[in-house]
Amino acid sequence: MFAFPEQFSNATKANLDAQFAIFSSLTSKAFEGVEKLVELNITAAKATLEESTQTAKQLLGAKNPQEFFTLSAAQAQPTAEKALSYGRQVAAIAAGTQQEFSRAAEEQIAENGRKVMSLVDEVSRNAPAGTENAVAAFKAGINNANAGYEQFTKTAKQAAQVIETNVNSAVNQFTQAADKVTARATAKA
Repeated sequence: MFAFPEQFSNATKANLDAQFAIFSSLTSKAFEGVEKLVELNITAAKATLEESTQTAKQLLGAKNPQEFFTLSAAQAQPTAEKALSYGRQVAAIAAGTQQEFSRAAEEQIAENGRKVMSLVDEVSRNAPAGTENAVAAFKAGINNANAGYEQFTKTAKQAAQVIETNVNSAVNQFTQAADKVTARATAKA
């Protein structure tokens, strides 16, 4: 007698439990990422307020327009560097959270694949004669789906690396441009 309904029920329950666990894990990782962003923003806001107050005091204390413009120009470089640092930190938090999501998804998909193959193996042992071709075709379909997912994951990781490289390149170009502008402003002052 087939125990397929019981096997299917157990597999479904295990799958739902696994999905709940992965959902809980992903939710936790998302909140960790949000916490890091909030902490970064609060720190940046406090630092900006303190620095703005200090800069305003310095600018108001300027004795002549040349000193005012010299002080203003001197603030351009540190401000640009802080903005770049902030952007890098935000990107690092986002990348870390994305990596955690990818890792968790990969683990879940691999585990589900193993469970499905185990269920198929168990059911196929009790399958009536003549269904071997159908079982083999089903297993081949699962293996092809897993291979397709692995290729998609590989391509997505490569795309993420290209994006990260492009962002770093853009940040470096912006830094170089900011350095040139600061140098010109300082030279004129």
